[in-house]
Amino acid sequence: MIIALLNQKGGTGKTTLALHLAGELARDGQRVTLIDADPQGSALDWSQQRAREGHPRIFGNIGLARDTLHREAPDLARGVDHLVIDGPPRVAALMRSALLAADLVLIPVQPSPLDGWASAEMLSLLTEARIYRPHLAAKFVLNRCGARTIIARETAEMLADHDPPLLASSIGQRVVFADAAQTGRLAREIDDQSPAAREIAALAAEILRLDIRRASS
Repeated sequence: MIIALLNQKGGTGKTTLALHLAGELARDGQRVTLIDADPQGSALDWSQQRAREGHPRIFGNIGLARDTLHREAPDLARGVDHLVIDGPPRVAALMRSALLAADLVLIPVQPSPLDGWASAEMLSLLTEARIYRPHLAAKFVLNRCGARTIIARETAEMLADHDPPLLASSIGQRVVFADAAQTGRLAREIDDQSPAAREIAALAAEILRLDIRRASS
């Protein structure tokens, strides 16, 4: 399956989710490659930091921030079980290419009505992509949310009847994610029993239960 994490709005935590989702999918011996399609290269920076710290490689990570991604991704996907794309913010050509490459699009949003409204441009691109990929699946995922806060509940309610729908799993605002980014590790490697590790595991399990098949190329 090719999973793209995309949102035109920056700061939604795409890279953190992409890295942790790739790591979680790779836990049981599945072959996973992460494509860093963001010109900022934050996922590649994380991998380089991981190597400097001497941590073992658990999934492949390559940079591919160009608008030919949709033509190159199918070949890359043939050698793995899952391909995770960390998409770019506000680069329409790259975004379109990532959408055309994906089987599933995850749209991270923070618990704020403004984040929901800011996704309008992203949804317009998704609608455009479905002209060519009518079976392209998409889901919102609530990220960086404070537990039991009113704004988190209101955002979830706002997206409840939305298309795309909201995943049941949500990811909290956790200090461990910042530690993971700085040290080239994953939350599970820092504390296997942490709320962050459990939330990422629940997210990965929910995505796999969707049983989305890789589109034929």
